[in-house]
Amino acid sequence: MIRTDLSPKDARALNGARILSRARNLNGARNLNGTRALSGARILNRIQALNWTRNDALVAIGAAVVDLTGFALAAAEAGRPLTVTAVALVVLAAPCLLARRVRPVAVLCAVLALGVALNLITAQGPHFSAGTIVALYSVARVRGPAVTAAAALAAVPLTVLGSSGYGGISRFTGLLGNTIAVLLVVAAAQLVRRWQQETEAKRTLLAERAVADERRRIARELHDIVAHHITTMQLMAGGARANLARDPEVAREALVTLEGSGRMALREMRQLLDVLRAGEEPEDTPPPPQPGTGDLERIVAEAGIGGLETGFTVDGPVRPLPPALGLTVFRIVQESLTNTRKHAGQRARAHVRLTYRPDEVTVEVSDDGAGDRQPPSRAASGSGYGLIGMRERVALQGGTLEAAALDCGGFRVAARLPAPPGPDAPGGEGEEERG
Repeated sequence: MIRTDLSPKDARALNGARILSRARNLNGARNLNGTRALSGARILNRIQALNWTRNDALVAIGAAVVDLTGFALAAAEAGRPLTVTAVALVVLAAPCLLARRVRPVAVLCAVLALGVALNLITAQGPHFSAGTIVALYSVARVRGPAVTAAAALAAVPLTVLGSSGYGGISRFTGLLGNTIAVLLVVAAAQLVRRWQQETEAKRTLLAERAVADERRRIARELHDIVAHHITTMQLMAGGARANLARDPEVAREALVTLEGSGRMALREMRQLLDVLRAGEEPEDTPPPPQPGTGDLERIVAEAGIGGLETGFTVDGPVRPLPPALGLTVFRIVQESLTNTRKHAGQRARAHVRLTYRPDEVTVEVSDDGAGDRQPPSRAASGSGYGLIGMRERVALQGGTLEAAALDCGGFRVAARLPAPPGPDAPGGEGEEERG
């Protein structure tokens, strides 16, 4: 009903009061809903703070089923009625087990208190419930020896407190049985705890070993890249300087090779650093392929331009090799030619032989030494990092490496690497000479 006897001012005041009342009611409803939502969020956070998983819920349900079944069977055997209070005390131990990971001692106390209350209101013999086993196991798994011993000493008498002997089982017999049960539970928890600690220690050791292996692999790659390309660049620079005045064309070719070797070194270094940065940044383009047997002609040609006369022979039907195996062959040849340029003398000649066999591949790099160095100066002890790196590479592929000075002068490096042929491996017969 709208009143018509009100002045415009009173009508405006009345409308304002109605609007204010509605706003207050709306705000009150919002505050009430907000309070309910906040309370629900707090309850949810508290439940999540228990840190229980689906397995914990299954364990709690299983313990409740076992205890309830045992209590029902014992009551039926003794002719006792099942009261609601007794059943509630048996079942209430299960929800307590959900907090056993964050509050194991409190959970054990709650379970023991429920067990004592059950013994006091219901006449039953000594027993050791499944809930007590789980709670005591949780304490022994995560707490120290002092807390575990105190929990075990408390669990033995409290589990028989208020119980009565029946069926020929006295309180002393029940106390002895519960003591054995407590010892078994604690021993099992300690064994599992030690096993998990040993497993974690082994996992940590394996992770550290993997990191160390990766560092050694990176060190080998850096050594091979730097040693080979820096040696090549040094020789090219020396050749360009020597021929700059008398033969500018030879000097220009040496400088071009020097530029290409530097570019190659930077590309391989960048590729290696990309491996270290893997996972930090998204990769827009796939990584470039690793060098393999198809790049042997290039490093042999570079060795010839650098002043080391080098021959290259391929025996057997050529077939593609796995990337890791091809990289191993490439690094062996690269490192061997680098060592030859360093130690064999300026008039030395080298030869690279790659042989494909049905189930393996062999690579051999030898030089004549040119008479500039005696064999003892390049003993096969393998003290250099290059030879150590080659041995590690070959060992990772399951092969063998021989590195020894020749009696007639020079040095020889030979590696045998297992390489079973693939189902679609192409082959070509004959022998190919290069160099």
